[in-house]
Parts: sequence; structure tokens; C-alpha cells
Amino acid sequence: MGTTMNPASTSDAGSSIRRRRGRLQLILVLLVAVGPMVLATCMYTFKFWVPESRSFHGELIGNGESRVELGVQSDETRWQMLVTAPQQCDADCQQLVYLARQIQIGLGRDASRASHALSAAQPLTAQFEATLAREYPQLQRYPLDVKRYRRMAPGIELPQLWIVDPHGNLVLRYGAQVKGKNVLIDLRQLLKLSNIG
Repeated sequence: MGTTMNPASTSDAGSSIRRRRGRLQLILVLLVAVGPMVLATCMYTFKFWVPESRSFHGELIGNGESRVELGVQSDETRWQMLVTAPQQCDADCQQLVYLARQIQIGLGRDASRASHALSAAQPLTAQFEATLAREYPQLQRYPLDVKRYRRMAPGIELPQLWIVDPHGNLVLRYGAQVKGKNVLIDLRQLLKLSNIG
């Protein structure tokens, strides 16, 4: 006497397995789509798995402040290496002007995407004026509004080198002792990531 299977129970078992499989697939799709967003939100909120290291060498200016707020009026639409001198353009300032020009040259084929500029609060010496006229034909020059500068950069009285994006936003700031190689690495990275300028 052989056993016979009930066709109804077989089809119920098959549809139950299909339903479970379908639910599992739906859960997997949701995890793939929503999981990364939930993880990123948790990482941001609870500050875990956030890398401590940074990939740039200057001080990041991430608050949306602009070149105008710094006290410099310019309509430059390329990336700009801007040297500011809230006092005399002394030896450190002159070194940063030289460095900015060398960095632009070091950009090679991307040199046309950037410019170098000097914004000084006080008149330059006749000797430095002659040097700029002779050796820095592409250097852009602007007056520095010291009141605005000191409001935006309180306590920073030494010459600084700023990287400014094509929209006029301040991106990175470097002190007078910065190594040109580090600025060049940062600027190349910015140009690589940027679709503007």
C-alpha cells in the first residue's frame, strides 16, 4: 500500500517557501539601499569609525567665508593662491609670493586653472615693486581692507597664503613657514576633485 501525497499540501508548502524567499529578497534589497544611509547617519551622529587623519596640509576653512569677507575685492574666476599681508610685506610675505608663483608653475598643464595674487594693507617698498614688475608679470594685486581682515582673521597678523576657489570661497590657509610641496599637493587634489575653474 503506497502513500499518496496530497497535491494541495504540496502546493501550499511551495508557495510558503516562495513567500519566505520573496520576503528575504525584499529585506536584502532594503538593507542594500537603506543600510549605508543609516550607517553614515549613525557614524556622523555618534562619531564612530570617523578617520582621525586628514589628507590636506593647511588649515581647512569650512564655514563658507569668502575672499570679500577677508577684505579682498577680486573677480577672479579661477582657483587662486592669495597672499595676504595685514602689515608690511616683509621677507615672509615676499617668500609666500615667490612660493605662490612657483606652485602655479608646478601645476604644469593645470597652471591655467589657477592664479597667484598679493593683497597688502600697506604700500610695498620701491625695491619689491621693481622686483614684481620684472619677475612677476602675472601676479594679481589688490588692496587689503584691514578692518574686514581683522574681523574675519583675528590675531593673524603675519602673512598668510590662502587657497580660494573659483566662487571666491576660502578653502585652505597656510602660514609663512609652509612647504611649497605640501601646498602643491593640496591644490592638485582640489583641482582633481573640482569641476569648476
